[in-house]
Amino acid sequence: MMIIIGNILAIFRKELQGYFASPFAYVIAGVFWWLSGSFFVEILLDQEGIINQVATAEQLGLPIPPVDVAYVFLRQFLEVMGSLSLFVLPILSMGLYAEERKRRTLELLATSPLTNWAVAVGKLLGVVTFYSFMVLPLLAYEAIAFSATDPPVQPVLPLLAHVGLILLAASVLSLGMFISSLTDSSILSAILTFALVLGLWVIDLIAKNVSGPLGEALGHLSLLENYKNLIQGVLDTSSIILFLSYIFIGIFLTAQSIDALRFQRS
Repeated sequence: MMIIIGNILAIFRKELQGYFASPFAYVIAGVFWWLSGSFFVEILLDQEGIINQVATAEQLGLPIPPVDVAYVFLRQFLEVMGSLSLFVLPILSMGLYAEERKRRTLELLATSPLTNWAVAVGKLLGVVTFYSFMVLPLLAYEAIAFSATDPPVQPVLPLLAHVGLILLAASVLSLGMFISSLTDSSILSAILTFALVLGLWVIDLIAKNVSGPLGEALGHLSLLENYKNLIQGVLDTSSIILFLSYIFIGIFLTAQSIDALRFQRS
């Protein structure tokens, strides 16, 4: 067991160092930070933002129900961040295995003593950690905004929302890793993973518009629907299990894909 953990950590360190040494990864992070900061200002502080909407209604004496500005902002902001991440994640996952195939180093991994599961888990941990690094500035924005709220925001709400964001990202990255293992083209991998993301949106859309058992079944399978539960502060264990299931499926399929390559080479 210690050998397997050591192998996972070795792959994790290699993958993470690769991201932090890549100028392209910093470009992706920079664009993500710029867009997230723009959405932050627009949702909270813009003329049409939540604060101005509530202040204007109070000044005009309009009869509005009590509004928890912090909760509404967090829900709307994290919903936008989830959608924005779905555009960024295919780019992060596209080279996980495709670059190994292109450099012809995947054969070395496939025929090495490392288990395919250890390699897949290590790679996934590396890319999820880099994505978490991209999310860190969002926490700083929110901490500054929430420091001015009265009554103070309960820490469990933003904690649950960001755990949901990381789980959503890990699920998509895991499936993107499997797609990356099928091709030596990073661009094709990104396109196919983005197509998969569009499929997730379609499932969410159908679940909202179809009633009956089919709509309920698709709602349970929808990553976006379960993500929305978490950012609304609803801790549903079935949502956690669903995310973990998607992550497991991605790792399993990736390991099987590399096993097939190992069989072809033997």
